Amino acid sequence: MSLIKTNEANWLPSVFDDMFKTDWLGGTTNVNSIGTSIPAVNIREDEDGFAVSVAAPGKKKEDFNIELDNDVLTISSEEKKENESSEKQGSFTRREFSYSTFKRAFSLPESVDSSKISAAYNDGVLEIALPNREEAKVQAKRLIEIS
Repeated sequence: MSLIKTNEANWLPSVFDDMFKTDWLGGTTNVNSIGTSIPAVNIREDEDGFAVSVAAPGKKKEDFNIELDNDVLTISSEEKKENESSEKQGSFTRREFSYSTFKRAFSLPESVDSSKISAAYNDGVLEIALPNREEAKVQAKRLIEIS
């Protein structure tokens, strides 16, 4: 019995699929899910903490849901659009709709001060600031006297 699962359509083990669906901060993506579009995410680290940038043009800040639960930051969005039009001939009604959703989850390091997380949405980019705790910030070099 093997712990590595294979799928019949692809001879590569699903372990490789899982590896490519996991972000370096422990986040997961919902690749291959119907009705999803996964926005690109950039994560930048500096001495003050992390900055997460999510490319999501055409949305409004109300479209996003950002949750923090047990040091797991989850960013999600759901959008439904419906257009209805009627044609004059007969009683045919055409209804066009679209549905898109995404969900990204990231395990936060212990250095992040979860009480100071903030977010802003400008020009199609959702920016989330994850500041470090004071004790986790890089301290300036200093001399220590020997007593």
